[in-house]
Amino acid sequence: MKQPHQTVDNPMRRTFYETVARIPYGKVATYGQIATLAGYPGRARQVGYALAGMSEEWDLPWHRIINAQGKVSPRTGNKFHLFQYELLAGEGIAFVNNSIDLNIYRWDPGETDE
Repeated sequence: MKQPHQTVDNPMRRTFYETVARIPYGKVATYGQIATLAGYPGRARQVGYALAGMSEEWDLPWHRIINAQGKVSPRTGNKFHLFQYELLAGEGIAFVNNSIDLNIYRWDPGETDE
């Protein structure tokens, strides 16, 4: 499993990052799924904050995190979400009406955990 390259003092954020690091190529997870898997159910918004505050130096697959509707969440003030669409499409993830079929692409940690 990849680990964040820098120390994270906040245990909740550290656990979020460690969980995000496990998502395999070609799969996605929702913010709420990451929160639950990390042991913080109901903290989906905090996952978003943690990812927004993540150092650019880290090699984590942040782009594989989407909202519960199977959509990329737009960013305020920039078009970074368009880059996220490109990265996901580059992994073979198909969009229909800007949405991902979670039944096909949602990560199941019990199935694939490298």
